Amino acid sequence: MTLVSGTHGAHGATYRDRGGRQVVDHYGKPERVGKAVRNVVGAIEMGYGVLAITGDDRVEFVDNAVSNRVPAEDGQGVYALLLDPQGGIETDMYVYNADERLLVFLPPERTEDVAEDWSDKVFIQDVTVEDASDEFGVFGIHGPKSTEKVASVLGGPGAPEKPLSFVRGSMVDAGVTVIASDAPLGEEGYEVVCAADDAEEVFDTLINRGLNAAPFGYRTWDALSAEAGTPLFEYELEGTVPNVLGLRNALDFEKGCYVGQEVVSRVENQGRPSRRLVGLRLDGLADATGAIDGDADPEGYDEVLPTSGAAVFAGDEAVGEVTRAAVGPASGGPIALALVRFDADLDPVTVRVDGEEVAATRAALPFVDGSARSGRIPTYPGDE
Repeated sequence: MTLVSGTHGAHGATYRDRGGRQVVDHYGKPERVGKAVRNVVGAIEMGYGVLAITGDDRVEFVDNAVSNRVPAEDGQGVYALLLDPQGGIETDMYVYNADERLLVFLPPERTEDVAEDWSDKVFIQDVTVEDASDEFGVFGIHGPKSTEKVASVLGGPGAPEKPLSFVRGSMVDAGVTVIASDAPLGEEGYEVVCAADDAEEVFDTLINRGLNAAPFGYRTWDALSAEAGTPLFEYELEGTVPNVLGLRNALDFEKGCYVGQEVVSRVENQGRPSRRLVGLRLDGLADATGAIDGDADPEGYDEVLPTSGAAVFAGDEAVGEVTRAAVGPASGGPIALALVRFDADLDPVTVRVDGEEVAATRAALPFVDGSARSGRIPTYPGDE
């Protein structure tokens, strides 16, 4: 359950389930709020699960399990993947070195399974794995004015600059950790971590003190991250080989063995994967979505946009499927991310919506240029 339901309720929040945890879906005007995030700054309560890894062998243990190199220095983090033996993504995660422990932020639906799996794999190492999800509140601050926002309320050091590095300070009377994000929404951004007991006060501070920030929910998060070209676990990542998604920022090709590495290396050596993630502008739906303005019922979009799994056609040939679709707050129209055959000629391209073929156009990712560039934008061997 959300830690700040009182603040959410005051803004008219509607909730949805995310991996067994209640998170805000929207506050009634997701497209309008998305424009506020793109133009100024917004705040969201993040629905992470959190694992705390302690013991002298913690860095080596986690490093041997994941696809990227775990930092050995306090104040640093990394984006990484946990893979199955076939190279499919079991979960993505952020791993932060917080002095005497590692903190692992991951999708809430994966927290219990990862904790159990890692605990079962501890033999003679000095490692303890604990689910610490209930200990923390985590809030995202995103937008071109996010640095100004953080500076207006953070006591102590200045905001961190290097992506996934962090500093410790305070907000009013609460101790906080401020992490520089890897720009999943294509904007400057931070995550603010605090003790669960301080969550309500910290979120109120982020919204109302200093430079005001618009509260936003996961419906806006999904749309903004799609515009930014950022694949997400619940839509694009789960079960997919990371090469297919071009997630090169999550892979260290020089580190030692981890589960799934052989598959990842083999696909890399082939020069290109069998499929790739692309952006589509859904031109044939522009009139339908244009009739839904920022004050309309958000559910109206669900009636006109393609659903996850909708077929993508190059001419008469099915070449892939939509992973998610949204009305882009900044791009000004309906867009989609899709996994398609790598060599497919997407001129022309259509998407099946309610049994009909709707015209689309392939678009370069990101759909819009924000104040920063997402660290997860797909890149493939041979791409310029």
